[in-house]
Amino acid sequence: MQQLLSKGLFFVLPILLAFQTPAVEEILINEFKEAVIGKDVQLIDIRTHKEYTNGFIDDAINIPIANKEAFLKSFAKLDKEEPLYIYCYSGVRSHRAGRILSELGFKKIYDFKGGWKAWTSKESPKN
Repeated sequence: MQQLLSKGLFFVLPILLAFQTPAVEEILINEFKEAVIGKDVQLIDIRTHKEYTNGFIDDAINIPIANKEAFLKSFAKLDKEEPLYIYCYSGVRSHRAGRILSELGFKKIYDFKGGWKAWTSKESPKN
């Protein structure tokens, strides 16, 4: 019986821990602007380098998700305790990145809903 219980916990524990994993919060443009523009935050553009060179938001640094090894290595250098703001072109890649970053242990991840596409439809590019 003891063995059965320990085996059951082995399979159930990861499921329970998944519910404790910090969620990625989607934020809209006004909240995003308030949180990042002119502020010293971890703002990451995960689009390709080519997309990034065509324009980016505020002081965003470029860490493309396309190269997973470099992506993981670059994020290992960032502070997991500080809020992390991410965006891509429309939100698909940043959503995927958010899940990966959550698994890496980042505590507060904010995904800009609509990404660069939403930004350029509401703002003239800053850079």
